[in-house]
Amino acid sequence: MRSSSISSFAERSVKVREVGAIFKGRSILPGDIEGEACVTRTGFNTYASFYSSIHGPVDVARCDDRGNEEIFGRVLTDKVICLPKTIGSTSSGAVWQRIVQLGVAPKAILFSQRINSLAAGGLIVADVWGGERICTVDLLGDDFLQYVSEGSWIAISKDGSVTVYKARLDMD
Repeated sequence: MRSSSISSFAERSVKVREVGAIFKGRSILPGDIEGEACVTRTGFNTYASFYSSIHGPVDVARCDDRGNEEIFGRVLTDKVICLPKTIGSTSSGAVWQRIVQLGVAPKAILFSQRINSLAAGGLIVADVWGGERICTVDLLGDDFLQYVSEGSWIAISKDGSVTVYKARLDMD
């Protein structure tokens, strides 16, 4: 009886994950992290997306960009944002630093294309002056953005490897 209850407990405590695909990109701000994907296949306007979050204390940042129907209204805090590229204002660098200071930043930003200089500068400033790294990888390719879906569980390695799991099941 006792061995079956131990076995049952162990089975419920295991996180079952099946690797769906692994992509290799260029690590800009390296890190070993895992998180839930928030996916947009259109350009990500940093200022518009974090507009409400940068103006005052908030518990979580939600996407405010009405022009991005895929993620409008979704929580961005502690997510792995998957996108082709960033677009929009030159103020994006200050926005990245501000959301880090407020404690509502995403865990990571994954670019299918090459990161632009405004996003790179802002994320580096947030890392150095804000004191929190937003893990950043670019050049993951169009296949990455076609494969990943909203809510996918993702693991990122310091070398720029990105693992997208088919499912993440907590068997508690």
